[in-house]
Amino acid sequence: MLYYLFEYLQNTYDFPGAGLFQYISFRAAMAIITSLLVSLVFGGKIINIIRDKQIGEQVRELGLAGEESKKGTPTMGGLIILAAILIPTLLFTKLDNIYIIIMIVSTLWLGAIGFIDDYIKVYKKDKEGLAGRFKILGQVGIGLIVGLVMVFHGDIVVKEEVKLSADTEVTVSVAQKSLKTTTPFFKNNEFNYESITSWMGDTAKDYAWIFFILMVVIIVTAVSNGANMTDGLDGLATGTSAIIGATLTIFAYVSGNVIAADYLNIMYIPNTGELVIYMSAFVGACVGFMWYNSYPAQVFMGDTGSLALGGIIAVVAILIRKELLIPFLCGVFLIENVSVLLQVGYFKYTKKKYGEGKRIFRMAPLHHHYQKLGMHESKIVTRFWIIGIMLAVITVVTLKLR
Repeated sequence: MLYYLFEYLQNTYDFPGAGLFQYISFRAAMAIITSLLVSLVFGGKIINIIRDKQIGEQVRELGLAGEESKKGTPTMGGLIILAAILIPTLLFTKLDNIYIIIMIVSTLWLGAIGFIDDYIKVYKKDKEGLAGRFKILGQVGIGLIVGLVMVFHGDIVVKEEVKLSADTEVTVSVAQKSLKTTTPFFKNNEFNYESITSWMGDTAKDYAWIFFILMVVIIVTAVSNGANMTDGLDGLATGTSAIIGATLTIFAYVSGNVIAADYLNIMYIPNTGELVIYMSAFVGACVGFMWYNSYPAQVFMGDTGSLALGGIIAVVAILIRKELLIPFLCGVFLIENVSVLLQVGYFKYTKKKYGEGKRIFRMAPLHHHYQKLGMHESKIVTRFWIIGIMLAVITVVTLKLR
């Protein structure tokens, strides 16, 4: 909203300093500052309200060190994160930008799913919360919306080199619809989803968008659940999300800047520069929330925050055509998810074969395994952050390693 106000002041009255709002870098900086202020100023007030309403965490009896001290800690702190993301976004972005509209809808949608889950746990005293099938249904729903908008909305295009005619070497850059995405480690680092159906004939290419949407749904669901699995120690999911968010901010900038995209020889995606501002608010919200969520946590984000954080990361990666980098960038989320799948699968297999279930880890997700080994949760969190930073650097480096 402030963008439009200062644009009006600049164009109508040549108001001093109003032109700063035309720069993405300035608005991104303001978004970070505002998100931090929202988290720090209003976070404490929200925590007090939650505490007064006796909205406390119902910790399961898992036999973990420090478990007893966590009981009654206010939860649903994800409301702080959502507010710290949405307020700067509304203030500093171009609200008619399709990418920003998608992100606002995704944030509210995923936040609502998590809020319902937390509400059932807290007020209905049901530790299981929202049934898993309904969570998945909600995640699939937003995945379908994002995928369909990307396929059919006219403003979502990429710049491609196109020959003027078949018998000339002259090419021009034009913006057009495309199902291309970025792939790591390849010289021509673009993959076209149309190639999945190319062997079926030219007509089949017209339906390649179905595979693209299926991929979007899988990614959104997997990353959202991965963040949810990671949210088990003070500051773990928040810090990891901040690291991933900072990396995606870099990707959004270079993808939306024609000079940077040309220099790095990556896909130029018009209008994605506004996502830099959104992701700056995202990083600021995560860092600001850690003021209260670092060990020992004064508040837990709950599913209100964790489902939204993972989903936001997935949607932004998809919008800037970097979804195939997620296994590297979101490696911590992936490891946590895989550890649960391996644990459950191996337990069922051994129980069926030997009559007694066996486990690979002492407890899953993986961070609880290290707790069972006697490692302090602050050390576990810090080491996971270090791994997250290493993975983020590797992901950035893939832009040039081909």
